[in-house]
Amino acid sequence: MSKEKLYEFIEKNKVGFIRLQFTDINGTMKNVEIPADEIDSALSSGIMFDGSSVEGFARLHESDMYLKPDLRTVAMLPWTFDGRRSARIICDVYNDPETPFEGDPRYRLRLVEEKARKMGFIPYAGPEVEFFILPRANGRPVFEFLDNGSYFDLLPVDIAEDIRTEVSVHLEEMGIDVETTHHEVAPSQHEVDFRYAEPIVAADNVQTVKLVIKTLAIRNNLYATFMPKPFFGVNGSGMHVHMSLFTLDGKNAFYDETAPDGISQTMKYFIGGLIAHAREITAVTNPTVNSYKRLVPGYEAPVNIAWSKGNRTALIRIPKARGKATRLEYRAPDPSCNPYLAFAVILAAGLDGIENKIEAPAAVEENIYKMTEAEKQKRGINKLPANLKEALMEAEKSKLVREVLGEHVWEKFLTLKEREWWEYSTNVSEWERKRYENI
Repeated sequence: MSKEKLYEFIEKNKVGFIRLQFTDINGTMKNVEIPADEIDSALSSGIMFDGSSVEGFARLHESDMYLKPDLRTVAMLPWTFDGRRSARIICDVYNDPETPFEGDPRYRLRLVEEKARKMGFIPYAGPEVEFFILPRANGRPVFEFLDNGSYFDLLPVDIAEDIRTEVSVHLEEMGIDVETTHHEVAPSQHEVDFRYAEPIVAADNVQTVKLVIKTLAIRNNLYATFMPKPFFGVNGSGMHVHMSLFTLDGKNAFYDETAPDGISQTMKYFIGGLIAHAREITAVTNPTVNSYKRLVPGYEAPVNIAWSKGNRTALIRIPKARGKATRLEYRAPDPSCNPYLAFAVILAAGLDGIENKIEAPAAVEENIYKMTEAEKQKRGINKLPANLKEALMEAEKSKLVREVLGEHVWEKFLTLKEREWWEYSTNVSEWERKRYENI
């Protein structure tokens, strides 16, 4: 959208306020609201804000930072407050009006996208966002099931189904092409899938989807959570990421019509890179203590580092579609991740496989959950980290993760997550009290 088109958009939609949105290191969306008539100033020099107040951004003595709107992300917010209409624009973070901030998650992803283009590829990502809708009481979530539905269930029309429909309508209004919404495996669990896009756009869309779902839940006196594992004994919420590479002339680089399985050598190298780097990128794709309560056998979550042409017990699955739809599905990430950083490390790991011709191991089509540890070892099937501490140890020694995140994000991310692990490790839980009260 050009400046002129933006001015027309503001006038046509009677926009009173514009929310300038950006994302911190933890993946939390932030925003600064300005009157619509201040947009010219924001476009010419950016809007200054206090970076020292944002988790993982700047130190107190270097706190002045700038938000520069990306006009590709202009959209009306589909709700009003006290009759006021607002639009949103997602922003890039700058140190000054001319210098991008090295610690901006969106900038880190942009650098990996640029590397892909230099290698002759245009990357695409298509995330599947899972979440729970729960009751709310006194403004707080109530961790009880709202329904007893299961996968693809057509329930009697209830409030959760209404919200899913509202989500689809509002996302379409904001320019996001929703492909499917449906009930997921666990009670009160749902999923929204939207059309693939270049990774930065896909990450923007994830943040928008979360905002819309959370807002609509609140407006219906419910609570939406993207916590990976809010309940014991049922499936957790993942965010499977479909990814593909296209050549600059528009051909799917993952497809080879002459290969018996339709999978190109480029794709196999990409898979090889993902498998080689899987353990070290897991702290980024699964960044919370709770993430590892989901990554356990028996609940459709991948723990085995292998690939398959259909087997959902493997970390990487190749859906049956071929031609332009040839892609892989990386099944580890969950919706607690920062999508910009998660897409960046996934893409970078695959590109490293192509660059260094890392051969993928043989595909595993058997049910890995039923294999013994000896069988897995014989097949060379390793496991993802068992907890956040183990994942952080892998990330800390990873050259790839350090390069992709950059020194600023790498140091801040490790510091924040080490603190989270320490807090978790020293906290006394209700389970412990019940387990050990009679010792």
